[in-house]
Amino acid sequence: MRQYSGFGTAEESNERFRFLLEHGQTGLSVALDLPTQIGLDPSDPMARPEIGKVGVSLSNLAEMELLFDNIDLGKVSTSFTINGTAAIIYAMYLACADNKGIPRSKLTGTTQNDILKEYVARGTWIFPVRPSMRLIADTVFYSNDNTPRFNPISIAGAHARDAGCTAAEEIAYTLANAIAYVDELLRRGGNANHFAQRLSFFFYVHMDVFEEIAKFRAARRIWAHTMKERYGVTEPKAQVFRFGVVCGGSSLVAPQPYNNVIRVSIEALAAVLGGAQSIFTCAYDEPFQIPTESSAELALRTQQILAYESGIARTVDPLGGSYFVEWLTDQMEDQIVEIMQEVERYGGAVRGIEDGWLQLRIALRAHQRKKDIDSGARPIVGLNCFTHVEQVEAPGEYFVHDPEVSKRILEKLGAVKDRRSNAAVEVALRRLHEAAIRDDENLIPYLIECCHAYVTVGEMIQCLRRLWGDFKEPVRL
Repeated sequence: MRQYSGFGTAEESNERFRFLLEHGQTGLSVALDLPTQIGLDPSDPMARPEIGKVGVSLSNLAEMELLFDNIDLGKVSTSFTINGTAAIIYAMYLACADNKGIPRSKLTGTTQNDILKEYVARGTWIFPVRPSMRLIADTVFYSNDNTPRFNPISIAGAHARDAGCTAAEEIAYTLANAIAYVDELLRRGGNANHFAQRLSFFFYVHMDVFEEIAKFRAARRIWAHTMKERYGVTEPKAQVFRFGVVCGGSSLVAPQPYNNVIRVSIEALAAVLGGAQSIFTCAYDEPFQIPTESSAELALRTQQILAYESGIARTVDPLGGSYFVEWLTDQMEDQIVEIMQEVERYGGAVRGIEDGWLQLRIALRAHQRKKDIDSGARPIVGLNCFTHVEQVEAPGEYFVHDPEVSKRILEKLGAVKDRRSNAAVEVALRRLHEAAIRDDENLIPYLIECCHAYVTVGEMIQCLRRLWGDFKEPVRL
């Protein structure tokens, strides 16, 4: 199990990592701030209001080196919540390990690196779909050969679920995206028996306990069947549905915030019973602020109480053989397969995204969910039922954002640019540009070279954007 930490400057996030490592954390999960996610350097005027607010600002290798200062990358598993710039952040992590003298073969962790769900549900895309798929394939192939213990992609249904999908739609759209990635990797000459061993998945857990358990059980069946029957995969490890989860998300609400502690506990229980390999528990105050150290510690303790006191993890499948769970799993599997077939009939996930068809389906579902909450048809305690006359309920402590964060990050960026070799920057960017022109060239070695030269994320993105352009979201009425 692992617990998220990280926001603001790299130094602040490093301090928080140390706090949680001292309190029993077993891995690190790094969310990147919005400018880094969409390929903007802190110096970009569009980035200024968002620097370091929803995650860590990592604009260049120097920041990565500060983030992991005195942390042995060979002994921790690091998960990066990043998509549009995932290939760059992965390259930066490898460059950081190189400078620490840590063999790449010892690195463990995950990059989310699922751009299709960004087009579908979240919005931090950069390039059009096809070149984005190339970057993902490059990352998978390079990682398979050079960082064999690293998960180069975590195909995520979480954001589609929080955007409004049902449990069945969350799994169906995620598996449809996974099929698109497998098809792309095969088109590029990959061997599914090899690359599929490092494919992983990521979901949210919501409050209907048995529905959540059934969706994970059904997903395992469908994925194993898909890999075996559709792709002829014979390696058992390449048929395994490995997934991590977030307990919390849109299921948490700001009114009566301490109720969220109970919600997260119930969702974490469902995740364990559903067979999750990795669990992240949200802090109760996340609906309205960046978690404090005490709320983050409580979220971590929630996992630890379940793991060490409840006994639920002592049996591989404690609900196996339950009539209700087996029946519900069958029902869920039928629903998921039906939705996947709809996507297939349309032409697959990539076409559905490029046409805006999938985005429209999720938007309509989100509209219906909002209506259900507003009407009370979907009860949420403290929000639309069992409410107080006066709903304001202050948490134990508040997170206070340091207004000087942006200034410090900009000063560090300026210092990096002053001391780096401009000649090395120009050579690295030129080599990246030339490699990107060649469709069959893997770009990861060139991104690593850029990172070692302290080329910024924004500079690398601009180099590629000049070739590939930007994704234009289709309008459907």
